[in-house]
Amino acid sequence: MDTVFRNRTATVVMLLPALAIYTVVMVIPILWSVTYTFQAGNAISGFEFVGFDNWIKFFGDPTAIDALWFTVRYALVTTVLQVAVGYGLALVYIFFLQNKSPLVRTTIFFPVILPTVAVALMFSRIFEAAPTEGPVNTILQWLGGDLTDFLGTPSYAFWVIILMDVWRSMGFYGVLLYAGLVEIPQDMMESARIDGAGTWKLIRRIVLPMSLPVLLSAVIFSINGTLKVFDSIVALTNGGPGSATTPLTLYMFRTSFAYGQYGYGSTVAFVLTILCLLVTIFIFRSMRRDVTES
Repeated sequence: MDTVFRNRTATVVMLLPALAIYTVVMVIPILWSVTYTFQAGNAISGFEFVGFDNWIKFFGDPTAIDALWFTVRYALVTTVLQVAVGYGLALVYIFFLQNKSPLVRTTIFFPVILPTVAVALMFSRIFEAAPTEGPVNTILQWLGGDLTDFLGTPSYAFWVIILMDVWRSMGFYGVLLYAGLVEIPQDMMESARIDGAGTWKLIRRIVLPMSLPVLLSAVIFSINGTLKVFDSIVALTNGGPGSATTPLTLYMFRTSFAYGQYGYGSTVAFVLTILCLLVTIFIFRSMRRDVTES
């Protein structure tokens, strides 16, 4: 086997099928989409070369800028909460529930496998204001508060979406980070306990520094997923009220397939691609520097 891998010709031959599939499925569609950013029209009316008009239109489009701002805000807040809650769950399991039944991990992970539409329907019922009052509004009125249309108020809808997505994903990040935490040598932990280190000191001095690589992976997973959020928002608010909760993905979908502006829709998609790339590079470099220094 070592002889085969040292042979460059054999290596290329083995890689060619995978590279061919990747090129057809990924590279060609990406390049094709890039060419659309310099064109206007659609498959029915035909395409016309317009140069950088689509790019100029994007940065002068208030709706696109609002969608970009919503996407960035949503991604930053949700990423912080997803990773923080997942890390907290992993720490709780490591320090307090490690000897308990695997049922705990199964219960926490369960929301991850639920269909998005089912979860969105559940949250819409929980925060419902009309025609019937959901549990949240019932409790608020019981406490003397006012009936609140959570999904009809932009500021509240933003946080309801975040709450739903954090609840859905906390099991995934909890299990992902738990898998990294169990790799920390137990003898190091026991030595620190013998020396008198408490739980908080163990986390701050040993667990956190040694779990930075898996934290990096979790942050990159989360930021890329949240920047490309689509299904949960469509299922819960459909971008409303108005366009207050419309991310770039939904704006791109409507522009391309509802309005038939393939060129402008491709421009929106390419802006999102560049944003994902830049954020990933920034996080990777900054956190890798911290991992190296630690």
